[in-house]
Amino acid sequence: MELNKIIKTAICVSLLTVVGCTDNFDDINTNKNGITPVDFEQDFNHIKGGFSPMFNNIQILNPPDLYQLQQGLNSDVWSGYMASPTPFAGGINNTTYSLVDNWNGVSWETAYKTIMYNANDIANKSKGKYDQFYALSLILKVEGMHRLTDIFGPIIYSKFGTLDTTIAYDSQEEVYTQMFSELDIAVAELTKRVDAGDVSVFASTDESGYKGDYKAWVKFANTLRLRLAMRIVKIRPAIAKVQAEKAIAHKFGVFTTNADLFKVVSAVYTNPIATISGGWLDIRMSADMESILRGYDDPRLPVYFDSSVQFPGQYKGVRTGIAIAAKADHQDFSGVGSVIRSKEVVLMTTAEAYFLRAEGALRGWNMGGDAETLYKAGIQASFDQRGVSGASAYYGDNVKKPIDYVDPNFSENNSPAVNNVTIAWDAAATNEVKLQKIITQKWIAGFPEGQEAWSEYRRTGYPKLFPVIKNYSGGTISSTLGIRRINFVSAEKTGNKGGYETGLAKLGGPDNGGTRLWWDTAAGNF
Repeated sequence: MELNKIIKTAICVSLLTVVGCTDNFDDINTNKNGITPVDFEQDFNHIKGGFSPMFNNIQILNPPDLYQLQQGLNSDVWSGYMASPTPFAGGINNTTYSLVDNWNGVSWETAYKTIMYNANDIANKSKGKYDQFYALSLILKVEGMHRLTDIFGPIIYSKFGTLDTTIAYDSQEEVYTQMFSELDIAVAELTKRVDAGDVSVFASTDESGYKGDYKAWVKFANTLRLRLAMRIVKIRPAIAKVQAEKAIAHKFGVFTTNADLFKVVSAVYTNPIATISGGWLDIRMSADMESILRGYDDPRLPVYFDSSVQFPGQYKGVRTGIAIAAKADHQDFSGVGSVIRSKEVVLMTTAEAYFLRAEGALRGWNMGGDAETLYKAGIQASFDQRGVSGASAYYGDNVKKPIDYVDPNFSENNSPAVNNVTIAWDAAATNEVKLQKIITQKWIAGFPEGQEAWSEYRRTGYPKLFPVIKNYSGGTISSTLGIRRINFVSAEKTGNKGGYETGLAKLGGPDNGGTRLWWDTAAGNF
């Protein structure tokens, strides 16, 4: 990636100007063929056009350089999944805890230009009239925007679309509360339509692989509710329990087979990580992945990563937060493997649903099974998803542990293993050890979706990851705890100053990468 070519002035980031300076919204909705508005509405085309931008930008599918800034050079790295061999900005960048505004503003800008704008537009055209579309847009909105609030904390949510000169931020608690309500609306509406035997009008618009199946969308919404419920377990445990049990108790339930998982299927674009890793050599296997997957002799390893060019037949990772003099020092370590060489991007797995339920059961919630059974089911679902065998032997292993990390080129990057936990369930272990096992396996199964992995790492502290060696945060970010959030974008500070100040007040700490989010408390997991 050539940064000079892709970093542009942060236009349209402020919500005061986002609609006016976006080029393609009129193109989406403008009649170009002499068709009357009445004709255009006959097949709901006036509504359907807004869905594709939402699907394609939860994670940016194209161009890859924008995905790299939206997620590739932040959460994919901070989650412990991947590392960059490239010394961007002289090695003083996100990977070494010097947050780059021109990089990190992309996630904010993309969410508002593509997710919130189109969700608002669909709501205006469908609410109270074509409520099936409204319901579907709410689910996509929650999926896209919970990621944003989990990056920044307070965000513009309930006030989006207003004409106020200052657009106020919602606290993260307010955002989550509204999201649970929006999922209530969506689930009730689509369940009603399934019960009535309605034929879906969403099949030709659905880019998820569900082919417009309303029941499948309800299961996704329920599983998304379960994810959000677990996220707030340390700060609002009673609400978390109610929301999680609501997801499980619904008659359609949550994901149970790999046919249920949520993905975006593109007719055109391959997962952008394929270009970033295989074409540009800008991302490699992380030292954490090497330590854990090699230590466990994990059968998913050759699916997740390619063997090293520099060390044929071996899988070698790069440690994040090290001094990098030249890209050539580590670019021939292991790249990302066949898991990303397709036109499908998986955003929520069935394995995740089982691991969420396992944690819920560990906490004494009614999850439709016990923690051990659900834990093993999560591993089995991940093995099945990746087409590998041997799950029962794997989850029965009580010997193998992550291995020490060795950088064959620079010994100063070496480290003893830090995530010292075996795989096999141990009924006699403490809840803390059981949780570490659950989250470690959940982390493995979720690859390569780094946003969720980073969020869960912040919430639980698992899996334990190697700390950075080089920390250029000026003391604002702990090398031990890692980056907790991204600071608010610069364009908001100038273009929506009053709104930014409301967000800062609701953040509860300084606007830097070391401030914890609302759900990211310093309290213990139990």
